[in-house]
Amino acid sequence: MSLNRCHNIDHLRAKAKRRLPAPIFHYLDGGADDEVTLRRNTDAFDDYEFVPNLLHDTTSIDTKIKVLGVELDWPVFLSPTGMSKLFHHTGELAAAQAAHTAGTLYSLSTMSTTTIEDVAAETPGPKMFQVYVYKDRGLTKEFIERCKAAKYDAICLTIDVPVPGNRERDKITGMTMPPKLSLSSIFSFATHPHWSLNALRDPSFDLANMSKSKDLSIKGKQVSPTQYLSSQVDNSITWKDAEWMAQEWGGRFVIKGVHSAHDARKAAEIGAHGVMVSNHGGRQLDGVQACIDALPPIVDAVGGELDVILDGGIRRGTHVIKALALGATACSIGRSYLYGLAAGGREGVEKALTLLRKEIENDMALMGVSKISDITREMVVRRGTEL
Repeated sequence: MSLNRCHNIDHLRAKAKRRLPAPIFHYLDGGADDEVTLRRNTDAFDDYEFVPNLLHDTTSIDTKIKVLGVELDWPVFLSPTGMSKLFHHTGELAAAQAAHTAGTLYSLSTMSTTTIEDVAAETPGPKMFQVYVYKDRGLTKEFIERCKAAKYDAICLTIDVPVPGNRERDKITGMTMPPKLSLSSIFSFATHPHWSLNALRDPSFDLANMSKSKDLSIKGKQVSPTQYLSSQVDNSITWKDAEWMAQEWGGRFVIKGVHSAHDARKAAEIGAHGVMVSNHGGRQLDGVQACIDALPPIVDAVGGELDVILDGGIRRGTHVIKALALGATACSIGRSYLYGLAAGGREGVEKALTLLRKEIENDMALMGVSKISDITREMVVRRGTEL
C-alpha cells in the first residue's frame, strides 16, 4: 500500500505494521497490562455525539489557534515521543520538519534519538521539550539551559512515570532494557531487511540528549545513557519539585500526565501555563479514565486560566472537534504521527497531519462552524442524553 492509498490513520497504522519488525511495531502500538486504557482512549470518543448548528456560512474555515503563547495554523500538535529512530531512520528531524510544514508545534522527548540543538537547527517552527525531574538536579538544569540557548518555546514536565508501566507486549517480544529477543523476534528483524539495514548504517542511535551530558557516571564508573537514565528516575518528586522547575525555566511551562481536577489546580498553583490531559497513551497505569472522559472536570477547574491540551487516543478529526467542544484548547498526537513516520518518514508524518487537518476542516463545515471559537460545549452530548 502506497501513502497515496492511505486515507486515514488506521491505514497508516497498517502500513507501519508491515514495514516494522514485530518487536518494534508492538513497542509503538502496545500499552500496559490488559491495555484497557489504551483501547478506551480512542473508543471513548464514541460515547460523545454531535449536535450540529446548521445554515451558517462555512465558505471559509479558519482553524488557527493560540496555545502556550504560540500561534498555530490548526489545533493539533505533536506530542513528545521517545526513540523515534526506532520507527524510521530519519527519526525526530523528519517529524519536526513535517510539523513545521504543517504549521504546528513539535515536542521533543528527553528520550529522543536527536539532540535539542539539532532539532532547533533543523526547523524554525515552534518547539517544546519534555523533561523529568531527575535525582541529579544538575542534569535537569542542564537540559533547561540548553533549551533556553536553543530558544525552545515551552518545557513540558511529565509526571506519570514514577515507575515504568507493565508493558507485557514488550516482555513477550524482548523489547526490554536490555533487549531479550525471542527467536521469533530475531526472525522478524531478518525478514525486514530495509529497516534492519538502515538501523545498522546509523551508528548514532542512542539517547542523544543523555549522551551529550557532561558526566554519565555512577559511583565514578562511566555507564551507557540508558543505564544512567535508569539510575536517575526519581519517584520521590512532589509539586515542590515541579515548582522549582517552573522557576528555573521561567517560560511557558506545561504539566503532562494530569488526570484530575485536583492535579490541574495544583499545576495552576505552582505556576504552570498549561496541562496535558494524558495517561501516557495507556502505557502506564491501566484502568484509568480515557482522556476524553477526564477532560470536562479539568476544564471546569482551570479552563480559561490554563491551556488544557487533550493528549490521548486521537485518530480522527471528529475526535479533535469533540475535545474542543468539551473545552480543550488544543490536542496533541503521538501514535497517530508515529504510524506515519514508520510508514514513510517525513512524507508519512506529513500525510498523517494532512489527513487529520482535512478531516477537521470538513467536520467543522458539517457542524456549521467556520472558526474554532464557534465550537461550544452544547455541540456535543453524552450518548443517550435527551435534548
